[in-house]
Amino acid sequence: MDNTSSSSDFIRETISEDLKAGRVEAVVTRFPPEPNGYLHIGHAKSIYINFGVADEYGGKTNLRFDDTNPLKEDAEYVNAIKEDVAWLGYEWDGLYFASDYFEEMYRRAVLLIKKGKAYVDDQSADEVRESRGTLTEAGKNSPFRDRTVEENLDLFERMRKGEFEDGQKVLRAKIDMASPNLNLRDPVLYRISHAVHHNTGDKWCIYPMYAYAHPLEDAIEGVTHSLCTLEFKDQRPLYDWVVSECEMPHVPHQYEFGRLNLSNTIMSKRYLKKLVDDKLVDGWDDPRMPTISGLRRRGFTPEAIRSFVKELGITVAGGEVDYKLLEHHARQDLNLRAPRTMAVIRPLKVVITNYPEGQVEWLEVKLNPEVPEMGTTKIPFSREVYIEQEDFMEVPPPKYHRLYPGNEVRLKDAYFVTCHEVIKDDEGTVVELHCTYDPETKSGSGFNGRKVKGTIHWVSCESAIPAEIRLYEAMLREDSDADTAFEERMNPDSLKIEHGYIGVDLKDAQPQEKFQFVRQGYFNVDPKDTTQSQKVFNLIVSLKSSFKIEQPKS
Repeated sequence: MDNTSSSSDFIRETISEDLKAGRVEAVVTRFPPEPNGYLHIGHAKSIYINFGVADEYGGKTNLRFDDTNPLKEDAEYVNAIKEDVAWLGYEWDGLYFASDYFEEMYRRAVLLIKKGKAYVDDQSADEVRESRGTLTEAGKNSPFRDRTVEENLDLFERMRKGEFEDGQKVLRAKIDMASPNLNLRDPVLYRISHAVHHNTGDKWCIYPMYAYAHPLEDAIEGVTHSLCTLEFKDQRPLYDWVVSECEMPHVPHQYEFGRLNLSNTIMSKRYLKKLVDDKLVDGWDDPRMPTISGLRRRGFTPEAIRSFVKELGITVAGGEVDYKLLEHHARQDLNLRAPRTMAVIRPLKVVITNYPEGQVEWLEVKLNPEVPEMGTTKIPFSREVYIEQEDFMEVPPPKYHRLYPGNEVRLKDAYFVTCHEVIKDDEGTVVELHCTYDPETKSGSGFNGRKVKGTIHWVSCESAIPAEIRLYEAMLREDSDADTAFEERMNPDSLKIEHGYIGVDLKDAQPQEKFQFVRQGYFNVDPKDTTQSQKVFNLIVSLKSSFKIEQPKS
């Protein structure tokens, strides 16, 4: 796997300087997701940076689950995250849970109390919030801020024993209620929660807050460079305070980079969970979802995703990235790995009236013209074929070079055909075309010196296999406003299901196999809904895009 960067960045420069100056002996990073949902494409950037940078410097990366909130976390998410990280191609050096350190965190909290740096507060969550102040006004001290060390130790121990109800008390750091940084205004370190934890069961009824637990986890594991997204920058002073005041023997340092936001894409885990809970999507792995599992089911490859996040690089600023860039990397990757095939999504029957009845020709075609070593396969051609409805117009506009009455087109890899008759049903809908073919124009023959402007794809009726074909668009409408209610921004056409035909060459296609449907796009065999009797294909990405990669200026 190529984790190298084409150019340096502030994180690599910092690490290089730390190693050169002897401030660290070996690089240790970590990827620390909370198991309260599935990973999405934004996490892929963090995974790439933490694993990739450590690998470049011969260091280590831990996979650690920040499981400090039992009300939102579940073993299902733990397993899904491990699967996603491994699928992306990364191996963790250590697998840890924040809950593994609960006893150590408790001892460090006791130390803070003994040093007069923490106190038990009886205020409600609303009262704590209201007393915190604003960006321009200092906060107000809690009336319980000056409790004695002995009283605080007793109350904190009783909190652990379960003597108080949820929300009745919290443990707060005693820092500075007038600090210009709101994160330092006596933040809550522990809260009471009588909930069963996925890892520790009912052993604990008090749980550390993330801002307190996270720096301790880094320190315990010997993390040297704690790499996180920019929204944690304001918490860095608290991160350093916790490590220092808890007297951790190892001192990690936090560095922030810009997070990944994709245009017209839902990136909030809260909203993604709402889609799942409200059954607006087919689970976390719905191919419309930006989750790693959703992208995998849709057909994106780990190579394409790694290539995408690598191009983004590591920057201090965030910003929105065009979703079309991700699609571009998918096309680049699939172009060289996906065999070509013909499939008809919205079928229209064509009868070639002068082709011998009962005759079947087997035509040899290249599996991938871009990769000759893939070889060839054979597909059947017969008197009746299916074409795309959109490849025929009874009254065509100017410069329409596909099939219409009296016009001749080439059936890809087969013959030239000319439309002579249009068959309609009682409602006037075109249901069948009658054409003739020119036997002197077989593909590979040089077409007998003749040329046509249009080439269309087809599937032989006699061996065509019915298939469900799912076409996807963004879940958010492109013209939606970020201030509009979430439900109103949803695109009603994000999923369209068509019932078309695939060729006999795909009869043995297996889940997660990828193909280019000629003239249409790249498709993946759906691993969840495909059965022996019904194949389901997901559109990964269309063939064409208006997206242009900016070339570096000379």
